[in-house]
Amino acid sequence: MSKIKITYIISNVDKAIGFEWVVENLNSSKFELSFILLNDSEPYFFSWLKDREIKCYFVKHTGKRNYLTSFFKVLGKLLKIKPDVVHTHLFDANLIGLTTSKILNIKKRIYTRHHSTYHHDNFPNAVKYDQWANSIATKIVAISKNVETILIENEKINKDKITLIHHGFELKKFKSVDINHINNLRNKYQIKNTEYPIIGVVARYIKWKGIENTINAFKQILTEFPKAKLILANASGPDEEHIKALLKELPETNFIEIKFEANLFALYHLFDIYIHTPTNSKIEAYGQTYVEALAAGIPSIFTLSGVANEFIKHGENALVVPYSNSKEIEKSILFLLKNTQKSKELIENGIKSVQQFNLELFINKLEKLYSK
Repeated sequence: MSKIKITYIISNVDKAIGFEWVVENLNSSKFELSFILLNDSEPYFFSWLKDREIKCYFVKHTGKRNYLTSFFKVLGKLLKIKPDVVHTHLFDANLIGLTTSKILNIKKRIYTRHHSTYHHDNFPNAVKYDQWANSIATKIVAISKNVETILIENEKINKDKITLIHHGFELKKFKSVDINHINNLRNKYQIKNTEYPIIGVVARYIKWKGIENTINAFKQILTEFPKAKLILANASGPDEEHIKALLKELPETNFIEIKFEANLFALYHLFDIYIHTPTNSKIEAYGQTYVEALAAGIPSIFTLSGVANEFIKHGENALVVPYSNSKEIEKSILFLLKNTQKSKELIENGIKSVQQFNLELFINKLEKLYSK
């Protein structure tokens, strides 16, 4: 029996471990994977695929300026590959990949919806492009119940067209991290965990991520813990100017900005407390960091958004605070710093609660989707 040929079309991704896990774990006796990567420069993932002799193509894509060129290049690649299934990820890949696949009459056209209300809230004119992708896809993967609800209620998609598949993680990699890797990061960023509490955030500088509320809370924490450090990872984005202005109100020795750290597993282990506080319940499509922080065993403070609505319970596996409320974030940080037994309880329950997002379950659902 011949293998099912699946082509992933992905836009504007440099390194994404989730796709690496798909390559390593999808049943290679049943499925043959290939990739078309749209990016403004050759991504790390392209070289990663080539090193493993996975069929892959890089299409230089700079957005609106060369959409038509990218369109015809992708069309040519698909004519060469002749896939049975095309699976697209992220906005440009969805538009270009699904449209070219429709023109070529590729029977299975799948896209994973990685955003929720972002266009509805910020770019209403872009919703028509989501609707186009919805109309020409044969299946849509919703990464959370939040996304599923938005597709059905806001965009009027038939539920039968949607498949709910949560992101999957190699959870042990977050918990069982080589101490040498952690120490290397401590040296790299000049951190001594034994001397002061470290508060961590992993989020791009986007207003709806709620980072300003964490900074304002941290400012108050310094009155009681003057040596505390705030680590902001993925420290760039459209709200960068505003965030940097807020950081100027803190002593330079009390915060660290990290634009990119490849060793995400070790990074979480620098933190004594982790914070992720989006500004409303629907804005996160998923929020992988909810799962990652708990898998790493870091006591966490959250607002409920994206997938957190499905499994985070206040006082059980994390502390939940109201939206856009720096005072409650401050109180929760102080509570965790002063109640080590409760922190241990949150850690244990947090690790248990994320087992439902294991990689094996994710891969099984993908394989079932491709085989239908």
